[in-house]
Amino acid sequence: MKEIFEWERVLLNELPLEFLYEVVFRSATMFIILLVTLKMTGKRGVRQLSVFETVIIIALGSAAGDPMFYEDVGLIPAITVFLVIIAMYRLVTWVAGKNRKFEEFIEGKTECLISEGKFSISSFKKESLAQDEFFTELRLKSVDHLGQVRNAFLETSGEVSVFFYKDEEVRPGLPILPHYFAQKSKQVPKAGLYACTFCGHTQELGPGEALCAVCAKPEWVAAIKTLRIT
Repeated sequence: MKEIFEWERVLLNELPLEFLYEVVFRSATMFIILLVTLKMTGKRGVRQLSVFETVIIIALGSAAGDPMFYEDVGLIPAITVFLVIIAMYRLVTWVAGKNRKFEEFIEGKTECLISEGKFSISSFKKESLAQDEFFTELRLKSVDHLGQVRNAFLETSGEVSVFFYKDEEVRPGLPILPHYFAQKSKQVPKAGLYACTFCGHTQELGPGEALCAVCAKPEWVAAIKTLRIT
């Protein structure tokens, strides 16, 4: 029968001191795995926090939780995990401060999603952000159509920041309200100003089918020019 406060068991779980070398290796390995895995999931999976900050929180939370109630997890290995994570944190921070490309890999960088009322297609493709999800973000900021938006940026935290045109500068744009956007079609019903549903480019069209002059996509919806109500 085990006795309480058997210090060899409490501190090292009756393991040899050399086991701490394995703890260091395991901690460093899992830190890197967590960092790379969360980086691959994209910024939207870790909103408000950078990928790097999320790795720190997960790693420290896991290290702190197990030794609290598992008797077969020694305290000294758990403390060693903390020390390794802190050391890795300082190392990564130091390298990021010295190397701009490494910093962008760890923290990410701000991407332009809308420029002058149209999608910045090259940036939009890079990010794991669906069009419907992005439209939801804009509608929550009282946006009816892209012609109200001068620029929109996906920040490193996963937040979308939006800069608007003044009322007198608002231009016709791609409607993002569901009942308008649902009217999209490859067949233009009558002559008028239409917006490409893929890139947001607007152009005058006659009845029939047409390809977008910017992205060569064939789907259109009538452009609108309402003012933003806040």
